[in-house]
Amino acid sequence: MIVNGQVVDDSAVRREADRLRPEYERVFADEDPQQREARLLEWSRENVIERILLAQKADEDDRPIPPDQFASALSQLKEQYSGQAHSFDELAADEKESLKAEIIQQLKIERILRELCRDLPEPSEQDLKRYYQENKQRYETPEQVRVAHIVKHIDWQADENSALEAIHKAKAELDAGAVFENVVARYSDCPDNGGDLGYIRKGQMVEEFEDVIFNLGVGETSDVFRTRFGFHIAKVYDRKPAAVCSFEQVREQIREQLKDDMSHKAIDDYIDALRAQAVIEQT
Repeated sequence: MIVNGQVVDDSAVRREADRLRPEYERVFADEDPQQREARLLEWSRENVIERILLAQKADEDDRPIPPDQFASALSQLKEQYSGQAHSFDELAADEKESLKAEIIQQLKIERILRELCRDLPEPSEQDLKRYYQENKQRYETPEQVRVAHIVKHIDWQADENSALEAIHKAKAELDAGAVFENVVARYSDCPDNGGDLGYIRKGQMVEEFEDVIFNLGVGETSDVFRTRFGFHIAKVYDRKPAAVCSFEQVREQIREQLKDDMSHKAIDDYIDALRAQAVIEQT
């Protein structure tokens, strides 16, 4: 492939495909493997072309990069090499110069894109409210319960019978009127904070734990129940119903989202314009 006279080796597309493949195959796992691979290669090719077009624009920009920006980026690169077999300082002179040139090129690309988005207008109040009305479901907080528990783990240190015997002793003390937090301190394998786990949202804990706690009333204590981690007794202290955040609560979050959307569109439009003007040949 040749992009504006620059020869691009096929290996660049293959490396990009290898980078994208794990996430790509997870998202599109149900597709026909041959079709999936063909589209992956096409997307990888487009990514490579876009990066080359941006690099070519950066190379046309003869404005120098401020020394402090270059020094900061070089310092970050050296830190990346610190965990590898060879440090940056051990690289050959030509390898160092090549990496430094890549840093300058990347900083110029970032400057071009930053300048492209610098003068974008602020979202209006009408824009913010419209987005909120159209996307209220994004700002829904699910039902929550504040829960504490007594737990006896089953692992290499504790067999099932001993864990079950201990949790039933704890339950007997609770049934006899003992204070939950005191029983936590005497029996639980996780006694910190009186066993208090704070507010739990649905989907946050394992299903077998949530099946119990979301069916308890405030102040109610469960029977002994089992999860994959061991035996538990849970107590619910408070409940918060599902609710939608008010516009005022999420105004700034929406503002940042719309600004990000405008920036991404401006960059996409810029790259599309570069692509429309480019001469791309298949070899």
